[in-house]
Amino acid sequence: MYEEIYPNKRFKHTIQFLQKHTSNSETILDLGVVNPFTDIMKSHGYNVENTKGEDLDFDISTIKNSKADVVTAFEIFEHLLSPFTVLQSIKADKLIASVPLKLWFSSAYKSKTDMLDRHYHEFEDWQFDWLLEKTGWKIIDCEKWTNPSKKIGIRPILRSFTPRYYIVYAERV
Repeated sequence: MYEEIYPNKRFKHTIQFLQKHTSNSETILDLGVVNPFTDIMKSHGYNVENTKGEDLDFDISTIKNSKADVVTAFEIFEHLLSPFTVLQSIKADKLIASVPLKLWFSSAYKSKTDMLDRHYHEFEDWQFDWLLEKTGWKIIDCEKWTNPSKKIGIRPILRSFTPRYYIVYAERV
């Protein structure tokens, strides 16, 4: 997944946001398979369980059966056709989720080789806020950050000051 570029900036922002809103005594259900960020969370003392790669549009049994205190979802909801169902099914009272923001100058991401690595949604912040509100969550805190690249061109320049990621801490209403 990270053969060409390791997302240091995204991971740094994400772990700082997680530490701001959770403690190591809370258990975490991380939506998505074990990945490099799972290792980062564990190295910071978090007790993390991941979903097993099931298609969350069809199978939310792991979410429904989880006893975790916190659910995390880092760049997961854009891959789902129906994040509404997943968000409604979460039993934990805390959610930390990040999504890529829709960029007016770039199409949604679509891998040519991996059917699961495609974005059905890229959100505007208000759309993600509304989705959370409609599924019973109240946003307590949020942040955005850019994702500059070292390439040359108009889009790389725009990426240096246009926010690409949006992260929220929400609590169940």
